[in-house]
Amino acid sequence: MPHALWQLDATDLAHTIRTGQASAREATQSVLDRLDAVNPKLNAIVHPLHAEALAAADAADAARARGDALGPLHGVPVTTKVNTDQKGCPTDNGVIALKDLIAGDDAPLVKNLRRAGAIIVGRTNTPAFSMRLFSENALHGNTINPRDATRTAGGSSGGAGAATAAGIAPLAQGNDIAGSVRYPAYCNGIVGLRPTPGRIPSYNGTSQGGRPMGAQLMAVQGPLTRTIRDARLGLAVLSGADRTDPRWSDVPLEGPPAARRVALMAEPDGFSTLPEIAAATRAAARHLQRAGYIVEEVSPPGFAEAADLWNRICGTDVLPGLQPNVDRYADEPAKRSLAGWRAVAPALDLAGYIQALADRDWLIRRWLTFLETYPVILMPSSCDLPHPVGLDAQSLAGKAHVMASNPQQIAIPLLGLPSLQVPVGRHGKLRLGIQLVAARFREDLVLAAGEVIEAGEGASAPVTPE
Repeated sequence: MPHALWQLDATDLAHTIRTGQASAREATQSVLDRLDAVNPKLNAIVHPLHAEALAAADAADAARARGDALGPLHGVPVTTKVNTDQKGCPTDNGVIALKDLIAGDDAPLVKNLRRAGAIIVGRTNTPAFSMRLFSENALHGNTINPRDATRTAGGSSGGAGAATAAGIAPLAQGNDIAGSVRYPAYCNGIVGLRPTPGRIPSYNGTSQGGRPMGAQLMAVQGPLTRTIRDARLGLAVLSGADRTDPRWSDVPLEGPPAARRVALMAEPDGFSTLPEIAAATRAAARHLQRAGYIVEEVSPPGFAEAADLWNRICGTDVLPGLQPNVDRYADEPAKRSLAGWRAVAPALDLAGYIQALADRDWLIRRWLTFLETYPVILMPSSCDLPHPVGLDAQSLAGKAHVMASNPQQIAIPLLGLPSLQVPVGRHGKLRLGIQLVAARFREDLVLAAGEVIEAGEGASAPVTPE
């Protein structure tokens, strides 16, 4: 029996529309019907865009009928996140005080999606100010994990992760400074790609002033998908040129051939990893070995140091910079979560901050040297299962546990490297997951390794919440 259109990944759906087997309107209506069926249980989409999406789908069908050139996502439904500017929509960032902050223009990546022919069907939930691994806020409420309602859907792109996992569009836009693409992908059992900083242009016209140094060095945009090939497609589309982001770099998506050698870090030193998660990471290594990769169990240099440096740098500029707005506008869980984070990551004095930036530079050199011998690093996506809902805001001990369980989510942004979350293994209703890391602008290497692991594990199919 053929799949319903909402069950297809973006690659298949784009082909189906391009070859006339279905119209953009039929594809969009199928996804909107799925949204209406499951979103009341999930609260993943907080701004549905039914009328706008169907109008865009009709325009896409008219363009095809005229014989116009078709983009790689022509007629394919996608979602965007409420902290990203989309013309005519609020960039509310999960904050009541920002519910009427209407964007006058699209962010660069939204323009790239539209140029590729994508149809935006809705806007996804995030925690207040997008700085938690839990997607709940006083404006929109909590997003439910479609695999297990007792566990977080992740954050800050938790709405994107839950929607994609449940079949509400095959491709979602997210952003990541401390795991906000990869962790929701892990929690919901899908694929999440964190590109190299500068790969995908990022700018919000609704923002006031510049970004702190930590955000300039570490914040990125990236796709959440159910398949590796869709992550590759999403990367190609989202990375289109835009000079409003001074970091944007014109670098080819494919680099030179590299040795098929992988460093396996199944249990990061200094952190407690659940045995079943370490076992899933080793299972991913076996998939790579069967495909001809040489895998050696060796840890990259200074992994714990990289996680600590994120806290030293962002605990001095990003978190204190966020504090006044959180104090004034955020909900109580967001306030408690930030307070716990700042307790774990206290601000440095100027000399300490300057030294932390210098230490980062030195550590990146060591990692890039390591990556010359081992072009891909394989590690768990998290040291723990997706956390119980609200754990970070319940106590300082809860926040400390969340931080200690997820060094991967902050170490990789600190280093400015691309990384890919891939579902591997199962634990009850949950999927476990691994993370692949490569050198700067070598997303092609993690995607190639990810395809091998996905072939062994099977791609994620849409799940229906209980």
